[in-house]
Amino acid sequence: MHTIRKVLAIAIVASSLTGGALYAQDHHDDHHENHPYVRHDEWRKGYHMKQEDWNRGQRIDYRAYHLNAPPRGYEWREVDGNYVLAAVATGVIASAIVASTIH
Repeated sequence: MHTIRKVLAIAIVASSLTGGALYAQDHHDDHHENHPYVRHDEWRKGYHMKQEDWNRGQRIDYRAYHLNAPPRGYEWREVDGNYVLAAVATGVIASAIVASTIH
C-alpha cells in the first residue's frame, strides 16, 4: 500500500510541475492490453480535446484509480492509455496522466 501512495505522490508532484500532464518514458501500458498507450504531448491543462478523442475514451471511476474527484461538469476518461480529466461540455483538459503510472 505504501508503494501505491509513493507512486501517487510522485504523480501528483510531477503533474503539478508539468502543468497538469505527466508522461512516462515507457510507451506502452501493460495493464490495459485493449487500450495501448499513445503519447499525446498536446494533452495538457487548458488544451481542448478533439471530440473524437473524447468519444473514444471510456468513463472511469476515479475512486478505483485513486484520482481526485472531478469538479462539477468534469469527468475522468481513459483514452489511449491516458487518464484525462476534462470538461464534458467543452473538452477542455484539467489534467492528464499516463494510466500505467497509477498502477
